[in-house]
Amino acid sequence: MAAEGYHDAVWQSVPEGAKPADAQLRRAFVLEHVAQLAGRPERAGERRPRVLDVGCGEGQLADELQRAGADVVGIDVAQEALRRARERHPAVELKLVPERGPWPFADASFDLAWAGDTIEHVTDTASWLSEVRRVLRSGGTLLLSTPAHDRFTLLAFALSPRRFDRHFDPRSDHLRFYTARTLRRLLEDFRFEEVEVRGAGGLPGARRLLLAAARRASF
Repeated sequence: MAAEGYHDAVWQSVPEGAKPADAQLRRAFVLEHVAQLAGRPERAGERRPRVLDVGCGEGQLADELQRAGADVVGIDVAQEALRRARERHPAVELKLVPERGPWPFADASFDLAWAGDTIEHVTDTASWLSEVRRVLRSGGTLLLSTPAHDRFTLLAFALSPRRFDRHFDPRSDHLRFYTARTLRRLLEDFRFEEVEVRGAGGLPGARRLLLAAARRASF
């Protein structure tokens, strides 16, 4: 199956309008950063901040970010996701992009890029992060989320073969599995600075979600 067909097939299996787990945690995280960016004194009188929603899915958060004061472009690799997004949020600019890039944007086009539970699905992480860097302006912000794999979570997998097999099922669309440490190192390797990674949801040592913020290094 071609990559495009694969991603559409994944989306066909997701009920329309389904609410992802921990959606409110991701929503609060991104909206807080966008509000801070839009409200900076040095931006007074300037254009609205440009935000790229990478892996926008059905477009709910892209629409909220736009209503929060940003100019938003949502991108996805699945036609089915974008079909749903266009029906629900016609005011949001949406683009289909190839899985391996390049994306149809000039260098330094965006002030902020948000990728909600997307990086774990990416086949070529190096190319993907290179595109994120390319389209962010110097000093721009990258925000992302991904499932967490804290030490107690990993211990639970080790003690339950059935749970391990279910989580790491080779037929799953999750291709990468991150801890806070490996995610931080990855972003630093791609010349992101001021990298902050924290867990959210669940309990200490067994968080469900990683939330990361980083700044693109200056040119």
